[in-house]
Amino acid sequence: MENYDFIILGAGGTGLAAAMYSARLGLKTLVLGYSHGSELPVGGVITTTNVVENYPGFIKLSGTEIAKKIEDHARSYKNVKIKEEKASEIKKQGKYFIIKTDKSEYNTKTILFATGTKWRKLDIPGSKEFENKGVVYCALCDGPLFKNKTVAVIGGSDSAAKDALLLTEYAKKVYIIYRGDEIHPEPINLERIKQNKKIEVINKTNLIEIKGAQFVESVSLDKPHKGKKELELNGVFVAIGHIVLSDLAKPLGVKLNSKGEIIINHIDSSTNVPGVFSAGDVTDKPFKQLITGVADGCTAAFSAYEYITKEKVMT
Repeated sequence: MENYDFIILGAGGTGLAAAMYSARLGLKTLVLGYSHGSELPVGGVITTTNVVENYPGFIKLSGTEIAKKIEDHARSYKNVKIKEEKASEIKKQGKYFIIKTDKSEYNTKTILFATGTKWRKLDIPGSKEFENKGVVYCALCDGPLFKNKTVAVIGGSDSAAKDALLLTEYAKKVYIIYRGDEIHPEPINLERIKQNKKIEVINKTNLIEIKGAQFVESVSLDKPHKGKKELELNGVFVAIGHIVLSDLAKPLGVKLNSKGEIIINHIDSSTNVPGVFSAGDVTDKPFKQLITGVADGCTAAFSAYEYITKEKVMT
């Protein structure tokens, strides 16, 4: 069994930044690249974002580019290992924790849950049948497949707006279908949507069925749009939020809120369980961005260092 000072679950920007910081503090660190319930590889969910314009120091770059920069920084330290393994079980044994993965078993003094989230799936007739046959969850990954096609983005968040804007680079027509009164992206993206002639917003409307033969051909709406409840589409891009990946924290006695988010001390990123920390989208922080996750990940690394030192958790 390999022994570590600090094991980070999740290799998104938050986890990788925490690894960089813990390495600087001299902690032997392991990052497990697949979080429980997610198939996102090293780099995490930011790699599915086409353009990042709100990370200090970089006016504009892709999510993949910024994730690679953070990863390279973490890998530059010899006391950091990054493995693409999925944690399946965590047990506390005295002052230590034992983490089992699909490939191995590890012992650690402290843990950081940076497991993030996974896409919330659309649950209507046809959504499962046509998954990857027109129903998709990553505009950046699959947008090029819909060149000169008609597509719809389901959702009203800033993520949905960004997806729609990206898809206009390929599709001939992009609908945004949202159940609420108005979509609510960041102001700059709302203005971009208003100025883009390819985008049409349909508010106060829900999808009730996805139809087609081999691939998506149309969707049924719960109220008429321009006199019709049927809308011809080639693709349905789902952006209706995320589900937090906190399943492995609960058996340890880590407190969760009603959304399943890990409750943390917002000053030091600690949880109610000594030696267990959390940062990023899996936590109860209300404002979730790459920059806030990175900051909390670094804070968690420092807090883990202090915990090991003060509690004298020595090998």
